[in-house]
Amino acid sequence: MNMVFMYTKNSKLKGWWENVRLIIWGPSAKLMTVDPELQAELEELKAAGVELLACKACADRYGVSEKLTGLGIEVVYMGLPLTQYLKSDCTVITI
Repeated sequence: MNMVFMYTKNSKLKGWWENVRLIIWGPSAKLMTVDPELQAELEELKAAGVELLACKACADRYGVSEKLTGLGIEVVYMGLPLTQYLKSDCTVITI
């Protein structure tokens, strides 16, 4: 909340980056489905225009794909998209 969400939201609101995507990986996928405070932060990110994605392989392993979709997060396999981002002129920040 004090780094990833804050930077992501401000990046979009202040125009630091034109396109801002937040990709949810690993155990964070499950955490997003059970923590109301984090869900409220996700709503703020959506309202700011941040694109929300989650790794389908991770979400499936935690059994939370449908819950993430219900939160308005696009759940997709991220291996190929991440590789394409890294090979393109996209800037990728990982935490």
